[in-house]
Amino acid sequence: MVKPIVNILNFKVLYNILFEMKGSLNFDLNHFEKEKELIEMIETKKVLENSIILTKKKTINPTYSFENILVLDDLPISIADLLDKINISLLKQKYNFQSNFNIKSYKLDLNSRTISKYNKKLKLTEREIDIILFIYNNKEPQSVETLQREVWGYSENLETHTVETHIYRLRKKIGDEFKDEEFLISHKKGYSI
Repeated sequence: MVKPIVNILNFKVLYNILFEMKGSLNFDLNHFEKEKELIEMIETKKVLENSIILTKKKTINPTYSFENILVLDDLPISIADLLDKINISLLKQKYNFQSNFNIKSYKLDLNSRTISKYNKKLKLTEREIDIILFIYNNKEPQSVETLQREVWGYSENLETHTVETHIYRLRKKIGDEFKDEEFLISHKKGYSI
């Protein structure tokens, strides 16, 4: 899994301190001297996905709405408190991201394990979510053997009908609730979304 990124805006001293600790941090670092550089990065590479902006004061251009800004307005601060604030901010962002995952015309909420469409909501199992995400994140249809290996962690004892049974039940649940027989499509080479 890709580490989240803390984008530090115009705070070189803090960047240098955290950079020295990078081996023990659960996030990567970027430093931007000027807001314009950060805005360009956001516009070209979508740097805000899986990241936060850390700044001394809220100087970000008001035409942009950034929800993931951590403003350090209560300086001085201990490193332990700073790391707590950063980690809490990253966790909130991850939670919000997992609550709003779009697949086709559906909204998948990993936190509540539901899939919804048109004000209808369907509860899913953790395995069903794993199946949906794995198939969705791969462009080509996924074979039963690939699903068995990648989603189940492949076991010699796992029979292929276990995967097929899960797929059948998932397709039936979605078909019954949303009247959609095309969400999870079966091909000769496997399954796709």
